[in-house]
Amino acid sequence: MITNFFILELNNHDVQELWFQRDSATCHTARATNDLLKDTLGDRLISRFGPENWPPRSCDLTPLDYFLWGYVKSLVYADKPQTLDHLEHNIRRVIADIRPQMMEKVIESWTFRLDYIRAIRGSPMPEIIFKM
Repeated sequence: MITNFFILELNNHDVQELWFQRDSATCHTARATNDLLKDTLGDRLISRFGPENWPPRSCDLTPLDYFLWGYVKSLVYADKPQTLDHLEHNIRRVIADIRPQMMEKVIESWTFRLDYIRAIRGSPMPEIIFKM
């Protein structure tokens, strides 16, 4: 997947400013995978055992975790789909219905979270976790 798709896709775009972040799951941090990504991305890899460490409380810094998965799940299962086709239809519908204004709010929250983690120098973030 990495060599046959990801790296080929990167080569089709101007990615000089791109940073790649992935979680610390063991299956994502195999030495061969890390070496390949480091060779491709240089210091722009954020990962366990990478040049930049995965940030503390990182699920609170990842829009997919703090927004998308919960939002999609709450709407996808609202009508209790009974078939895979129905489930797939709901997923596609919910994703397609996400509006730019909603994404702007998600990005505002993301930048706030990044600024906050910088200000507290990586300490735990109970204000984010329990109050947002």
